[in-house]
Amino acid sequence: MLDWPELESACLSCQKCALAETRHNVVFGDGARNAEVMFIGEGPGEQEDLTGKPFVGKAGKLLDDMLTLINLDRSKIFIGNTVKCRPPQNRDPLNVEVEACISYLRNQVALLRPKIIVCLGRIAAMRLIREDFKITKEHGQWFEKAGVQMMAIYHPAALLRDPRKRPETFEDLKVLQAKIREICTHTY
Repeated sequence: MLDWPELESACLSCQKCALAETRHNVVFGDGARNAEVMFIGEGPGEQEDLTGKPFVGKAGKLLDDMLTLINLDRSKIFIGNTVKCRPPQNRDPLNVEVEACISYLRNQVALLRPKIIVCLGRIAAMRLIREDFKITKEHGQWFEKAGVQMMAIYHPAALLRDPRKRPETFEDLKVLQAKIREICTHTY
């Protein structure tokens, strides 16, 4: 296992898949390196690719609003993605791209040792919780893997496309808030 500086250096110079050829920046992840709560999306979008920071575009602004709803300070969590480079036209990451990149995410999780992982959307949930995860039926439900509490919520981009899902997501966020208060010691 690499430490944070080694991991970030390896990730920033990665050439393991074709996404390296089209990226502007690697989006390593951002946040507290002692975070008890980790949010994981599928991959960077255009603004993230341009800035090198996760969730800074329209979906990122909505994520910030979602965090504010439950008084969660972005500086106290860690936000990453299953792939660290933007798939062209924001398409879903290919399995070969996720496989090339997943060791970086696993290393981040191992370093953080979060108590809670929140998957942002179907793609992350299918990779991290269960291959046949159904976001429409299982969002907001808790799953435990290797002692980590995991849940998935709708991806903020999905909420921008379909605002009718926002009330369900608000309920999921309240469930998350309760779990953070129950098991975390320095997140609030």
